[in-house]
Amino acid sequence: MLRSTSGLLLLAIAASHLLLAAAGAGCGPSGTLRPTQSHACQDCCKAGQAYPTYRCSPPVSSSTRAVMTLNDFDEGGDGGDPSECDGAFHRSSERVVALSTGWYSGGSRCGKNIRIRANGRSVLAKVVDECDTVNGCDREHAFQPPCRNNVVDASQAVWDALGITGEEVGEYNITWSDA
Repeated sequence: MLRSTSGLLLLAIAASHLLLAAAGAGCGPSGTLRPTQSHACQDCCKAGQAYPTYRCSPPVSSSTRAVMTLNDFDEGGDGGDPSECDGAFHRSSERVVALSTGWYSGGSRCGKNIRIRANGRSVLAKVVDECDTVNGCDREHAFQPPCRNNVVDASQAVWDALGITGEEVGEYNITWSDA
């Protein structure tokens, strides 16, 4: 009896470890950002609200799960500043993305293509920026909260190439990999 119980326990521990790893649970919040002032824009941080921060992202694989969000990389767009990788703004017609801090990996993916799969389609997009998961709610980050740790922030051209339109644009579950 003891032998079968310990075997089941080991099996349960191994299964739970695999589930946690698959869910990216090894990459939990590293802190909280709590702004003291609110700003007028719809997506801006709200005073007193807690926003989780992350120093990591789930592991990258040949089919990394992520949430794709829409970003305007043009001058006067969502981020405000030029892209981190090349110091330039990018038109909505360019297939470009910003990756969550952990995936951005200190700029090691700058200028490289990633393959994004969604909606039965696949598209290549160039990494040009970081979607900051550590900082936010300040002028430098257009008063927006820190990104979640699993975000691929994509230009309109990426959404168009994937055939995602209308009310589906904004947040969409995707997979991606290094190209």
